[in-house]
Amino acid sequence: MSAQISVLILTKNEERDIEGCIRSVLWSDDIHVLDSYSTDATCDVAERLGARISKRPFDSYSSQSNFGVKELAYAHEWILMVDADERIPPALASEMALFVQGATSDVAAARLRRRDFLCGTWLKHASISPFNIRLFRRGCVSFTRDINPITNISGKVVDLESHFDHYSFSKGMRHWFEKHNQYSDMEARLIATHQSISPSWRTALFGEDPNERRVHQKALFYRMPARPLIKFLYMLVIRRSFLDGRAGIRYTILQSIYEYMIVLKTQELEGERAVADARRADIAQ
Repeated sequence: MSAQISVLILTKNEERDIEGCIRSVLWSDDIHVLDSYSTDATCDVAERLGARISKRPFDSYSSQSNFGVKELAYAHEWILMVDADERIPPALASEMALFVQGATSDVAAARLRRRDFLCGTWLKHASISPFNIRLFRRGCVSFTRDINPITNISGKVVDLESHFDHYSFSKGMRHWFEKHNQYSDMEARLIATHQSISPSWRTALFGEDPNERRVHQKALFYRMPARPLIKFLYMLVIRRSFLDGRAGIRYTILQSIYEYMIVLKTQELEGERAVADARRADIAQ
């Protein structure tokens, strides 16, 4: 099957995952890898499988994504953006091909369903944000926010039914903790410097766009006390992550630890800023 869809994959040292990712999108004749100067065999593997390689130093997730969708030369109007640890099953590939063929001019993007896996178990209940805008027309998308970028779409968004698969633990627990240690650094800096949006309760609870609801929910969540405990209870009791078995409980604990890392790092940054402000005030006197 050949679909009129280009593919973009952002990479940095993804030698372990990149082959499986590319093989899942070989139905496309226009696969691009935007690499952040990997030091492993990521680019060699991708090039061997027919991908077109571009390189750019990494500065932030939003900047890298914006460069990828705006500056590369694509063969098709529609772009599918995937990560190296994600896979596109045939059912989703077929649905996307039919979607782009019949999409009217006012449709700018498609929202895809994501299945997260841990220890071979689909985290059906534990996954917090299983909807992602990943398929869009060129010129209709931009990204903001340095970590966990916000996807801004100019036009109508349509929901598709099929899933793509996400294996965030494919490189092991050590890699997951290292990655989330970096993520928590970036999240804490955003919170401590007040770079998050001003949230709306109405949008967070009743917004029609799931992605917009998620953005406002997250901004409200960052203003709550005892966030790690709230997140643990929300996932375990409200989302019933225990129904995913041991994997669901493990994932709930991991997400709560991640939240606590953000809390501690934010407090540390705010404390350092308060000390610096006090010193400047003493000097000014």
